[in-house]
Amino acid sequence: MCQSGKEPVKIEVCVYKYDGVLHRTWTAELVRHDGPLIVLDAKFSDEIIHDLLGTIAVGTHSLEYYWLNRWYNIFRFALPDGKLRNYYCNVNKPPEFDGARLSYVDLDLDILVEPDFSYRILDAEDFEVNATSYGYSQEEQANARHAIDELVAMIETRAFPFADV
Repeated sequence: MCQSGKEPVKIEVCVYKYDGVLHRTWTAELVRHDGPLIVLDAKFSDEIIHDLLGTIAVGTHSLEYYWLNRWYNIFRFALPDGKLRNYYCNVNKPPEFDGARLSYVDLDLDILVEPDFSYRILDAEDFEVNATSYGYSQEEQANARHAIDELVAMIETRAFPFADV
């Protein structure tokens, strides 16, 4: 955990597609590293137009929850004024973390959670297509589907980090 008086620890986040192609990268500050849980804090420095999330304004805050032993991560997006925008859950292979860089392979299956906790599972078709074209193993496909079930249960019961509003 970052301590006051010390410089924040900067982490480079790298997202890859299954074929190893770098998909997205950004810098975040390490908030917490407790066992397998890593929490990062990032702010959007550029306006982003996202096909599912719409316009993400400069200054939008992203509190990011990663577990080194789970097949998903959770992003809590807050507007520049601090109000909850939504949660975005990514299904991915468990991330790797070396203290300076966190990287993971995105499996193209997501859940968008609104502030009222209604949710939609996204990109299921992309997941099925990519599972075939990239050759996801049966184990990887089962882990991804289990991750969706686990995330839905967490959302519906307001488990951490969804209770962390």
